[in-house]
Amino acid sequence: MQQQAGSMESKQRTQNPQLEHASSYYAASANPSPLRETLKEDVTTDVCIIGAGYTGLSSALHLLEAGFNVVVLEAARVGWGASGRNGGQIVNSYSRDIDVIEKTVGKEKARLFGEMAFEGGKIIRERVEKYNIECDLKNGGVFAALNAKQMHELEHQKALWERHGNDQLEMLNQNDIRSMVDTERYVGGLLDKSGGHIHPLNLALGEAAAVESLGGKIYEHSAAIRIERGEPVKVFTEQGSVTASFLIVAGNAYLGGLMPELRAKSMPCGTQVITTEPLTDEQAKSLLPQDYCVEDCNYLLDYFRLSGDKRLIYGGGVVYGARDPADIDAIIIPKMLKTFPQLSNVKIDYRWTGNFLMTLSRLPQVGRVGSNIYYSQGCSGHGVTYTHLAGRLLSEVLRGQAERYDAFASLPHLPFPGGHVLSVPFSALGAWYYTMRDKFGI
Repeated sequence: MQQQAGSMESKQRTQNPQLEHASSYYAASANPSPLRETLKEDVTTDVCIIGAGYTGLSSALHLLEAGFNVVVLEAARVGWGASGRNGGQIVNSYSRDIDVIEKTVGKEKARLFGEMAFEGGKIIRERVEKYNIECDLKNGGVFAALNAKQMHELEHQKALWERHGNDQLEMLNQNDIRSMVDTERYVGGLLDKSGGHIHPLNLALGEAAAVESLGGKIYEHSAAIRIERGEPVKVFTEQGSVTASFLIVAGNAYLGGLMPELRAKSMPCGTQVITTEPLTDEQAKSLLPQDYCVEDCNYLLDYFRLSGDKRLIYGGGVVYGARDPADIDAIIIPKMLKTFPQLSNVKIDYRWTGNFLMTLSRLPQVGRVGSNIYYSQGCSGHGVTYTHLAGRLLSEVLRGQAERYDAFASLPHLPFPGGHVLSVPFSALGAWYYTMRDKFGI
């Protein structure tokens, strides 16, 4: 009987493919993961979390380890959003670096951001080791410069990061980077040995399994549709509700209009990724001999790496307003062939798009609404490491340790000029300006 019920629920879910994982390489190669039940009752817990992406899962794990009872509500599947679709690169710091933050908060407060800038990657590695998560973790990431101006910026970045404790950095001249990336595009770069890459969906699925191993409950296909604010707070889904002492909102680009005050100062954006057919051992070793991940230094950057089964995963571009482009291949394949013309005859097996949430400052937005609703959003394309840090910060503030959370909460949350109506054209105009600067090396 139970098997029949599970089969019926599976059939019901397949009727709405938009709530299943995107048709990506990650979904096709995902580790086995159970179909989790939909919330169909009224439950009570210490902490309710909206969103089973990295921010929500990281928060849940830290809170469970600290002794809290936790319920996670996911509108679709675990890792359905950016956490299961991103480039899979472990990149340190934030979308705007520590020196930019220093101009806003001053040197003294910026030191705290510097101390946290390399923590997210460490948390990922701790999770992978502690909970035996199989996600193709590899170490090492390269920032690739296309001109002398970008090389100068990387030299500044190296000095900045070393000042804040990262001692795993190495400047690369043109010969050095040619030994790591088989292309003539780059004039040099910066190797961060504490960077790296992972299978992002398998990381999320492994973290979800860890949450459940500690007694946390994750409901899938259980979108939050209304929040009744108060003490306690109550979150309603179509068929049930969660009453909690605290609520953590971790929906990011997929939160929709659930909390208008969070939507008003952010903008969903799309990025596109393609994945080749498996390469031969010789091809893979030739393209990226050390198996490092790579991102260039352009404002609208390209990023790429090898998968665990030796495919090239290549992404780039931004669609402001998170519209799904009609032809992903037309956007990304020319970028890939500009970097690797030797792949002109290689077949593309997968292509997909995913949304991230951008803020005007390009810095995360962290805060509290009322007395017991906390949120973190707006990683601005730099979310793999930051979201894992955010989960720790949110767990700290719920345990009464607010210093590090307060540092992020103190960053200004700036509205887009012209509001939502004009946010897309203004952002696109700004991106065009910076793209022209990248093109001409100024």
